[in-house]
Amino acid sequence: MKRYAIILAAGQGTRMKSKLYKVLHPVCGKPMVEHVVDQVSKLNLEKLVTIVGFGAEQVKAQIGGKSEFALQEEQLGTAHAVMQATSHLGDKEGVTLIICGDTPLITADTMKALLEHHSKTNAKATILTAIAEDPTGYGRIIRNNEGHVEKIVEHKDATEEERKVKEINTGTYCFDNKSLFQALTKVSNDNAQGEYYLPDVIEILKKQGEIISAYQADVFEETLGVNDRVALSQAEKIMRARINRTHMMNGVTIIDPEHTYISADVEIGRDTVIYPGTIIEGKTVIGENCVIGPNSEIKNCVIGDRTTIRHSVAHDSEIGNDVTIGPFAHIRPLSKISDDVRIGNFVEVKKSTFGKGSKASHLSYIGDAEVGADVNIGCGSITVNYDGKHKHLTKIEDGAFIGCNTNLIAPVTIGKGAYVAAGSTITEDVPGNALSIARARQVNKENYVERMNVKKNS
Repeated sequence: MKRYAIILAAGQGTRMKSKLYKVLHPVCGKPMVEHVVDQVSKLNLEKLVTIVGFGAEQVKAQIGGKSEFALQEEQLGTAHAVMQATSHLGDKEGVTLIICGDTPLITADTMKALLEHHSKTNAKATILTAIAEDPTGYGRIIRNNEGHVEKIVEHKDATEEERKVKEINTGTYCFDNKSLFQALTKVSNDNAQGEYYLPDVIEILKKQGEIISAYQADVFEETLGVNDRVALSQAEKIMRARINRTHMMNGVTIIDPEHTYISADVEIGRDTVIYPGTIIEGKTVIGENCVIGPNSEIKNCVIGDRTTIRHSVAHDSEIGNDVTIGPFAHIRPLSKISDDVRIGNFVEVKKSTFGKGSKASHLSYIGDAEVGADVNIGCGSITVNYDGKHKHLTKIEDGAFIGCNTNLIAPVTIGKGAYVAAGSTITEDVPGNALSIARARQVNKENYVERMNVKKNS
């Protein structure tokens, strides 16, 4: 049987008190609606339709080609939102899953089980339910003797006995597609809010004598809907624990999972050790046998094997095998660090390449530079890349030695095997194998202090 899905993502989310469209708020580095899309997409669907409203263009830009879209110009309830997908799905044979875009913790396994239960029970509609320790505010699932759904009772309408029921409606549904769209035409907005509600479809199908089934999720947390910043923080904590557990089960050592923050799309090789206070974001890929942290921030980097990064920041860069970075180094975007490189204490690298085996061990700024292999850059050395209007390139060729406290005024090239004396300011190219000294000759004035003292006392 063909499968379809509709994601409800049109609400503005006023309780978030944010200019950012609700479903675009990130959970572990990824917008929550994208978490939902990625999980739903694992179900071998014929078609996925996302209902958008406020911030529609932003949502489309984020999800891209993963979904088709339908616009709900006025937010007139959940049933009204589903109606907007009529042109996409209204005449299709099959089963349609409906899920909210603000439920980032839902998994493909749970949705697959819901679909299978729906098919097994020959139901026209199946509700995903969960057991809530505190069901206050949720609609209660009242089952009949056969285990099917007799009715959904909203909290405010429930009797004292019904309020004791802990099985709640999560807002995720599975429908026979044609039955869904036929019933939607009968939904009324004759209520206090003047809106069209999706649970009314359940009541319509029930009155037609159709089977309404329910599938209970294994854990309540998967069904958490994010409507405010408190729920957002809860989702973040749950998702982070899930991500960290997955990495640990795959052979990564995380010393303190509660204080390690890894985004959803990060890949980490086995036998890598992650120390507390570390944040790993974006599309970062880390190899095997690495040591990351403590207190390091890695974003959108590709890192090889056996590399160590301690107390440092690295963004949007490539870092090779057997590299040592830190403590307190900063690898800025568009840098490429080759194998066996050492970037030490308080070194900043920006839009630069380092060849194999090169070193900048402490207190240096290397920006807009091409550094060859086996280069040694001494303490306090700077590539002076900015003239006030434009950035310029510094080239340091293989085997060069840059002495401490050196300024390389770009554009300039230091030739292969050349030496630059400590304290030099280099404004012209240095030939290969040459020694360049660019500083004033030292002059010692003997007995100068004594003469100064005489003048002071006279």
